[in-house]
Amino acid sequence: MSHKHDVILQKVFAHPLAANLDWKKLAAALTHYGAQIEHTTASKVRIRFGQAELVISLPHHGHELTDKGDITRLKHFLQAQGISG
Repeated sequence: MSHKHDVILQKVFAHPLAANLDWKKLAAALTHYGAQIEHTTASKVRIRFGQAELVISLPHHGHELTDKGDITRLKHFLQAQGISG
Protein backbone atom coordinates (compact mmCIF):
# COMPACT_ATOMS: atom_id res chain seq x y z
CA MET A 1 0.00 0.00 0.00
CA SER A 2 1.31 3.41 -0.80
CA HIS A 3 1.83 6.00 1.90
CA LYS A 4 -0.93 8.27 0.55
CA HIS A 5 -3.50 5.46 0.85
CA ASP A 6 -2.29 4.72 4.37
CA VAL A 7 -2.72 8.36 5.40
CA ILE A 8 -6.32 8.65 4.16
CA LEU A 9 -7.33 5.37 5.83
CA GLN A 10 -5.80 6.55 9.10
CA LYS A 11 -8.15 9.55 8.89
CA VAL A 12 -11.17 7.24 8.43
CA PHE A 13 -10.20 5.31 11.57
CA ALA A 14 -8.99 8.31 13.60
CA HIS A 15 -10.37 9.11 17.03
CA PRO A 16 -11.86 11.65 17.36
CA LEU A 17 -13.57 11.14 14.04
CA ALA A 18 -12.16 13.19 11.18
CA ALA A 19 -14.70 15.36 9.43
CA ASN A 20 -12.68 16.50 6.45
CA LEU A 21 -11.89 13.50 4.25
CA ASP A 22 -10.90 14.39 0.70
CA TRP A 23 -13.30 12.37 -1.48
CA LYS A 24 -10.93 11.97 -4.44
CA LYS A 25 -8.12 10.65 -2.25
CA LEU A 26 -10.51 8.35 -0.40
CA ALA A 27 -11.94 7.00 -3.65
CA ALA A 28 -8.42 6.28 -4.92
CA ALA A 29 -7.55 4.42 -1.71
CA LEU A 30 -10.77 2.37 -1.82
CA THR A 31 -10.16 1.49 -5.46
CA HIS A 32 -6.63 0.43 -4.52
CA TYR A 33 -8.16 -2.09 -2.11
CA GLY A 34 -10.47 -3.45 -4.80
CA ALA A 35 -13.64 -1.45 -4.24
CA GLN A 36 -15.93 -0.64 -7.11
CA ILE A 37 -17.30 2.88 -6.89
CA GLU A 38 -20.48 3.83 -8.73
CA HIS A 39 -22.14 7.24 -8.76
CA THR A 40 -25.88 7.01 -8.27
CA THR A 41 -28.64 9.56 -8.45
CA ALA A 42 -29.15 12.29 -5.85
CA SER A 43 -25.43 12.96 -5.24
CA LYS A 44 -24.71 9.58 -3.71
CA VAL A 45 -22.04 7.00 -4.34
CA ARG A 46 -22.21 3.21 -3.98
CA ILE A 47 -19.07 1.49 -2.69
CA ARG A 48 -18.87 -2.26 -3.33
CA PHE A 49 -16.53 -4.94 -2.11
CA GLY A 50 -17.80 -8.16 -3.68
CA GLN A 51 -21.44 -8.50 -2.62
CA ALA A 52 -21.18 -6.00 0.25
CA GLU A 53 -22.14 -2.43 -0.52
CA LEU A 54 -22.48 0.92 1.19
CA VAL A 55 -24.19 4.05 -0.13
CA ILE A 56 -23.01 7.44 1.17
CA SER A 57 -23.62 11.05 0.18
CA LEU A 58 -21.08 12.91 -1.90
CA PRO A 59 -19.90 16.35 -0.79
CA HIS A 60 -22.16 19.15 -2.05
CA HIS A 61 -19.59 21.92 -1.82
CA GLY A 62 -15.88 21.42 -2.01
CA HIS A 63 -14.25 18.03 -2.12
CA GLU A 64 -14.42 16.83 1.46
CA LEU A 65 -16.76 14.39 3.17
CA THR A 66 -18.00 16.09 6.30
CA ASP A 67 -21.00 13.98 7.37
CA LYS A 68 -19.82 12.16 10.48
CA GLY A 69 -22.64 9.62 10.15
CA ASP A 70 -21.45 8.62 6.69
CA ILE A 71 -17.84 8.51 7.85
CA THR A 72 -18.79 6.27 10.80
CA ARG A 73 -20.76 3.95 8.51
CA LEU A 74 -17.79 3.85 6.12
CA LYS A 75 -15.46 2.97 8.99
CA HIS A 76 -17.66 0.05 10.10
CA PHE A 77 -18.13 -1.08 6.50
CA LEU A 78 -14.37 -1.17 5.94
CA GLN A 79 -13.81 -3.06 9.18
CA ALA A 80 -16.36 -5.67 8.05
CA GLN A 81 -14.33 -6.06 4.85
CA GLY A 82 -11.13 -6.65 6.85
CA ILE A 83 -9.66 -3.23 6.18
CA SER A 84 -8.37 -1.20 9.10
CA GLY A 85 -6.22 1.89 9.49
